[in-house]
Amino acid sequence: MSTVLIVAPVFALIAAGYVAVLFRFVSETANKGISEFAFSIAIPALLFRTVVISEFPAVSAFHVWGAYYGSLALVWFAALLISRLLRQEREDGPVFAIGSVYGNIVMLGIPLTLSALGSQAAGPMALILSVNTPLLWLCGTLQMAWTDRKRSGSAAALILPIVLDLARNPIMIALGLGLLWRLTGLGLHPVVDRTVELLAQAGPPTALIALGINLFRFEIRGAKLGIVAICALKLLAMPALAWMLAHLLQLPPLVTAVVVLFAAMPTGANAYIFAVQYQRLVNPVSGSVALGTMLAAATLPIVVLLVTAGPR
Repeated sequence: MSTVLIVAPVFALIAAGYVAVLFRFVSETANKGISEFAFSIAIPALLFRTVVISEFPAVSAFHVWGAYYGSLALVWFAALLISRLLRQEREDGPVFAIGSVYGNIVMLGIPLTLSALGSQAAGPMALILSVNTPLLWLCGTLQMAWTDRKRSGSAAALILPIVLDLARNPIMIALGLGLLWRLTGLGLHPVVDRTVELLAQAGPPTALIALGINLFRFEIRGAKLGIVAICALKLLAMPALAWMLAHLLQLPPLVTAVVVLFAAMPTGANAYIFAVQYQRLVNPVSGSVALGTMLAAATLPIVVLLVTAGPR
């Protein structure tokens, strides 16, 4: 399958969502409904079924995490350094770092990776997704608390809200239930499997439409140099580092492809939510989501071409 056939439909659906809002084919109520359906029902169904029925590669989970989160950690430290060079305030550093590493691996990463690599990519994808949100929110929150020492409260008081939010997160629930059901060895009854499969099939297209809809609220404004720096770290530095670490850890080609593709995703909306929560760098992170997604239309075809060129 050519790179164009892999990438073009993905970004066409994103554009369709954006245009639907631009010309008011979709109401504000429908916007919310599409996003909630995608991320509370369809994508969780996809992830649940993926974990239950997929064959996981014979590779250490720690090696997969080492390649992806090793590159993430290196970019995080680089972002903190660049933040200081840009003369941003100390409290801006963690938000700048979150914007540089928190990729859109659910809305864009899952559909594009499945399109490029097929269902055999499901195992490595689930490994990365299982710790991504908890790890990044925990690290970001703790660093913000350390940086802004005027904040009151114990470590438990900081961590407990994160844990409670994650316990209600449909994606985390789907991954957890999928793992538990897989451990029973019962498989899925054909009727249940077909029902979940129908929901799962709706996941990627509705997620992409929802991404296009949500992009409408992001604007490229604020500190242009900061926006460019975040996009460069996320779209260029992180996938390059992930590729190097995957080869150093001798990951199989398919797993390497998943790690690099996920690392190459543009900044996601969760980074913007983090910025809004602390009222730091809200405009630059918003601009990074918008500009990064547009630039990804050019960078991701190259990444897809590179990771699909060899045997898997």
